[in-house]
Amino acid sequence: MNERTVAVLAGGLSHEREVSLRSGRRLAAALREAGASVREWDVDAALVERLRTDPPDAVAIALHGGEGENGSVQAVLELLGVPFVGTSAPACRRAWDKPTAKAELARAGLHTPDWVALPHTTFRALGAQAVLDAMVDRLGLPLMLKPDQGGSALGAQVVTERAELPAAMVSCLAYADTVLAERFVAGTEVAVTVVHDGEEPRALPPVEVHAAGGVYDYTARYTPGAATFHCPPRLDATTLATLADTALAAHQLLGLRDVSRTDAVVDADGRAQILEVNVSPGLTETSLLPTAVRAAGMKLGDLYGALVERAVARG
Repeated sequence: MNERTVAVLAGGLSHEREVSLRSGRRLAAALREAGASVREWDVDAALVERLRTDPPDAVAIALHGGEGENGSVQAVLELLGVPFVGTSAPACRRAWDKPTAKAELARAGLHTPDWVALPHTTFRALGAQAVLDAMVDRLGLPLMLKPDQGGSALGAQVVTERAELPAAMVSCLAYADTVLAERFVAGTEVAVTVVHDGEEPRALPPVEVHAAGGVYDYTARYTPGAATFHCPPRLDATTLATLADTALAAHQLLGLRDVSRTDAVVDADGRAQILEVNVSPGLTETSLLPTAVRAAGMKLGDLYGALVERAVARG
């Protein structure tokens, strides 16, 4: 890494800008500790010119939400021929759209909570209350309502009563035009990071999440002390192995590359129910990927240094 120049992309204009900046600062510091020459670049109108006139050896993406995870920035990097750590643009688009990803996972036989995704126009055209009633009749209560695209649990709410549905729907629609309603699955919430820093992708130690407020929402994710983490999780060895296999299967099925994080709930029957798969996991002081990296006996900078070398080798 002593001879590598790495541009860390963070910020941007998504709802998750501030979280992304925190991830970027931490990643930049870790890469510098590993010996890289690091540039910290915001994603703005100057980015393309910077990449053209002063190209780094590779880009490390610490963007969350919007263009950083939906494949847009990745597509520009591919157009410019700049090596980058992370998933290709087409696979980013597939994972970013939660209903699309869930459908692929379900077709492959992986478990994911039953769901329906409906755009705002459907509620307007057919009557919001009638559609919400049909949703409850089909999926039952409680429900998890979330935007069909996005991260950091922004706009996501658990709904236990029919009367709560309209407000929860409005909250979702503040972040996306389509509402994803999932059957709420009670159980142990776990995140599994997959990295491809060697010959084959591998799962890092799973991290169990226990939110003090009962729901691992935006506040619980980014407020120190609002959630407790257990690594390894308080689960038996067979379930832990199942979680690793599930995360690896999701990573490969969706065509992901270098690094991903699968969020799941282990239900009462011991099944790993996939909630979503993230192509740009958070790297803040309260994020789950750094916890898994430490549990694996690694340093964040060394891991991303290896991923940078893979990106450069791909060209």
